[in-house]
Amino acid sequence: MTTPHAEPMPALYLSHGAPPLVDDELWTSQLAAWAGDLPRPRAILVVSAHWESAPLMLGATETGVPLTYDFGGFAERYFRTRYRSPGAPELAAQVAALMPDTEPVAHQPDRGLDHGAYVPLTVMYPDADIPVLQMSLPTLAPEKLLELGRRLRPLRDEGVLIIGSGFTTHGLPFLTEWHPNAAAPGWSQEFDLWAGEALSRGDVDELAAYTARAPGMPYAHPTAEHFAPMFVTLGAATSNDAPPDQTIDGYWMGLAKRSFQVA
Repeated sequence: MTTPHAEPMPALYLSHGAPPLVDDELWTSQLAAWAGDLPRPRAILVVSAHWESAPLMLGATETGVPLTYDFGGFAERYFRTRYRSPGAPELAAQVAALMPDTEPVAHQPDRGLDHGAYVPLTVMYPDADIPVLQMSLPTLAPEKLLELGRRLRPLRDEGVLIIGSGFTTHGLPFLTEWHPNAAAPGWSQEFDLWAGEALSRGDVDELAAYTARAPGMPYAHPTAEHFAPMFVTLGAATSNDAPPDQTIDGYWMGLAKRSFQVA
């Protein structure tokens, strides 16, 4: 984990999906193809919408800690999913070393990967042979998350794949159709179009002001945690204003699954 990688890894923002994502042939094919086009990471660092904790907290670093099944209402088989990726204690030490002395880093060694981390990874890296570390969202403030991403940026030069895992729209309380091919509500389409256009311009400031500027609010994000991981990814970019490569778009259950990578 201390040797420079042949080429810097990109950083990703992906819409991670609920556990039934693994049954969606289109989405899984898109995720698998995306992973296949990436350089092979030495380790993976995930910040998921499903873990908010301050100060910054790092999850289990040992191999074999059980997954966190942080959901309900799904078939029993989704609770039997296993993903025994190697632990990443060296990466945890590196993350901690990159944080300023004024921002302590805590550890929760019994917290396994939650579904925002392991669901997409079971599709992207099904062999579970790459060390994975999950870190918490210590804040929902875009400016602070952009700075966090900037601090993590050097890890990319050492082969670490940084993933912000959320959902481009996540207005669950306002959905009326609960099936994968449901029509996207107007608020979901409007917000997604706005986000896609801002990303195409590399306009991070516009994205950071989404609560005030984005159409479709507050329906698209009645709470902020599924949009917030995007800012860690954008902060980890080599260039602050270079447009990301928007790899996946479209909708699932009416929610925008737009996902991208930054160089």
